[in-house]
Amino acid sequence: MENSIEYRLYGRYALFTDPVTKIGGEKSTYLVPTYEALKGITQSIYWKPTIIWIIDSVRVMKKISTEAKDVKPLCYNGGNDLSIYTYLRGSVEEKEGVAEQGNVEYQVKAHFEWNMQRPDLEKDRNEDKHYQIAKRSLERGGRRDIFLGARECQGYVEPCVFGSGAGFYDAEDSFSFGLMFHGFDYPDEHSGSMLTARFWHADMKKGIITFPRPEDCKLRRDIRVMQPEKPSVQAVDITEAEL
Repeated sequence: MENSIEYRLYGRYALFTDPVTKIGGEKSTYLVPTYEALKGITQSIYWKPTIIWIIDSVRVMKKISTEAKDVKPLCYNGGNDLSIYTYLRGSVEEKEGVAEQGNVEYQVKAHFEWNMQRPDLEKDRNEDKHYQIAKRSLERGGRRDIFLGARECQGYVEPCVFGSGAGFYDAEDSFSFGLMFHGFDYPDEHSGSMLTARFWHADMKKGIITFPRPEDCKLRRDIRVMQPEKPSVQAVDITEAEL
């Protein structure tokens, strides 16, 4: 039995923003992916309410580079505004003597656990079944579109062996990114009725960021009361046709 997947994640641009800056105006990316962004990407590969994806670690494969772009986002009261968004971008690479923009690229390791807030799906807790579906979905590039933090940043996934290949920061002993957003605690995945934001002090060692588990994050902020939605239909056992 297995419950872990490893995949390569890449694209031309990425925008991993602090949720505080998502309300509008200027947007600036974190220098590395957040736990919540990687969780969302992994859910785009495969997800069912029976499982919760836990992101174990991410490996930064390419040099961290940023690029500022002028954009015209929609205004709430109509029309457009002029803003500057700062994206992560692939560094320039030499191919056959021609300089081309490369990709931002990461290796991600994640595993799933049972969502204990859904006792109605207890009969669906078949580890091998979900692992095999997740594996096949990954081989096909995911079940849903992959976005690197923002919809305009198209991403792609494919299976890989975590730690394989040479990474740009393999020789860096330690690199600190300071206080970063980690993720959200949603009531449909955790006990309680409060939507909570988690934060942590991110460190990268030899190109690898090892994430703490959600319950191990000590810095938290309550956002608002949120009641989990109850299933609208009675859960049924999954048939072979869904595989």
